[in-house]
Amino acid sequence: MPEATTPEIVIPNAQNVLLLHGPKQQYRIERDYPIPKTSGKDEVLIKNSVIGLNPIDWKAPDFNFGIPELPYISGRECSGEVVQVPDQHTKLKIGDRVISISTDYRDLRKGAYQEYAVALSYNTVRLPPNVSLEDGSTLGVAFVAAALALGVSLGVDFSDVLDGPDLFSLLRSIGEDSLPKDIREECLASIESHERARSGDWLAIWGGELTSSTRMGESPSNNFPGSATSANLIIQLARLAGLKIVAVVDKAKHGLRLANHAVIRPDLLVDSHDPERAVDIIRANTGGHLRFGIDTRGKDTAAKLLQALSPGAPSKRSTMAPPSPPATPEDSTRLRAHLVGLTGLPKGPAPEASLFHTVPVKLYHEVPAVGEALSLWLERLLANGLIHAPEIIDIEEGLENVNKGLDRMRRGEISGGKLIVRV
Repeated sequence: MPEATTPEIVIPNAQNVLLLHGPKQQYRIERDYPIPKTSGKDEVLIKNSVIGLNPIDWKAPDFNFGIPELPYISGRECSGEVVQVPDQHTKLKIGDRVISISTDYRDLRKGAYQEYAVALSYNTVRLPPNVSLEDGSTLGVAFVAAALALGVSLGVDFSDVLDGPDLFSLLRSIGEDSLPKDIREECLASIESHERARSGDWLAIWGGELTSSTRMGESPSNNFPGSATSANLIIQLARLAGLKIVAVVDKAKHGLRLANHAVIRPDLLVDSHDPERAVDIIRANTGGHLRFGIDTRGKDTAAKLLQALSPGAPSKRSTMAPPSPPATPEDSTRLRAHLVGLTGLPKGPAPEASLFHTVPVKLYHEVPAVGEALSLWLERLLANGLIHAPEIIDIEEGLENVNKGLDRMRRGEISGGKLIVRV
């Protein structure tokens, strides 16, 4: 048989982009904008086909945060086709259908709001034939957030799930000098080995709508890019690892959908309407064994979730563990409660025997070993049908209609799923 040849891809000299020129402004389309240039062995060029919209894309200009320079190219996730790779690159090939996950918001070349974008090869996920470009555009940032929250902050080991990463061990093998200074403590000192979440443990997720909660006129708690659909992916990954899930949501809006959902149905569904009652229900049904919580709403609900945790109480599975060696100090086996805040944490320091966590998102793009491990694992999960994309609520057509889509998100019209834009 003749050797397969690389398909010929013609890259134009210019493209259309959406630019943000100032706070509280809409994005403006600009034509004949330069195609971004790749540099180095780890960068590829993607022709964008579908963009996934995230809450930060409208919150950032409205509240003037997370904008490193002006004019700015926004957008954190998209799907499309690889059109340029470095010489002798072994993973990606020209013509591959991929997800590009850009957690590096400071590099405008990687913004999704343009026809062509640069991507790090280890932040690029090849799509299997069974996953559409539309579905692929919905889950990248949420997957990264979920995997890091569970694997780093809560210590979940995914080794038994299609040879997934054990991020707790991986980060310690890399060493602190390879980690950004501002996240080293979260990566290496935030949870001890004996405290790690394991199969059979309870995890509570206070997710409100499992979608974006901020409405027009409300100030966001921080600039986390993917909190809108992260609860969905947290539930999926946690379930694969054997954790038992408590989901706290507005049952009037989402109770029936979640209760009947084949993918993200929790073990315990609690109404968020009365937060104090929700805390009582959680504590009663978990028997005082809940040590792990993730909040996707903000500091107020994170404070309520903290009340539901039981610091210092052993989990059911931990009572079966062998005793510590005699030389181990007594307090080293203490099991603390761990609360992850995707969009905010309670005011003040964590109470005794509890720890607060923020997700070290920059691990994904600044530490190649972490980015590669997560991207390759997502490829396997998708190929084997173990991860499902969030539901697509609607589709806008064309870069010029991104603003229309963001306006719909501002008004709170997109609930329970994702809004995407075909480029």
